[in-house]
Amino acid sequence: MGHVSAASVPQPRATRADAAAASGGRRSLAAALLLGAVGAAVVLLASGQTWAEGTVAVGGGTVPLDAAGGDVTGVPTALAIVGLAALVAVFAVRRAGRFLVSLLLALSGAGAAVAAYLGASDRSALDEKAASTTGDAAARIGTLTHTAWPYATAAAALLILAAGLLALRYGRGWPAMSGRYEREAGPRAARGGRRPAPAGPERPEDLWKALDRGEDPTDPRG
Repeated sequence: MGHVSAASVPQPRATRADAAAASGGRRSLAAALLLGAVGAAVVLLASGQTWAEGTVAVGGGTVPLDAAGGDVTGVPTALAIVGLAALVAVFAVRRAGRFLVSLLLALSGAGAAVAAYLGASDRSALDEKAASTTGDAAARIGTLTHTAWPYATAAAALLILAAGLLALRYGRGWPAMSGRYEREAGPRAARGGRRPAPAGPERPEDLWKALDRGEDPTDPRG
């Protein structure tokens, strides 16, 4: 039998596919973490900015009023916090639990985006401030204008939604926090119990290595 070098044997397709899948999993994990963290941070920041401005007539003049995002709606802030918690929880659960947490992450982003978009045209918060400032329950805000912050909030919430969609699509292959303890427990269990039987040359590269050494990989006596 002629000498066959293992280096000349092409890598099995399964090995290349596994490597590609692992690389794709790492990229999707990094993207989800970045999108979720940045999205939640921007939502929390933008919700504290001025969303609407206006004036109210008091006596013979006018008083300027403004409303922050938290005055208009507290939904984006609350859902951003829920999204952050869900982003962390994705790595603490597996299987069905991971799917449910990923779904919660996506829904948090979608809900925050819708609430921020609806808040971009809201005037009730400033009407309440106008009534409080004038002492007249019928007072209404005048010359109402809205800033770009509600739309920035909605756009950031869409990043949380994207993180949730990535988790739904690729989260099954992401690592879990409990994996570290399983890896640590594995060697101890092996030391305390029976040693596993040596694996035979079942992989293609093992067969080629056995042939290189002049061994017959089909011989049960090794």
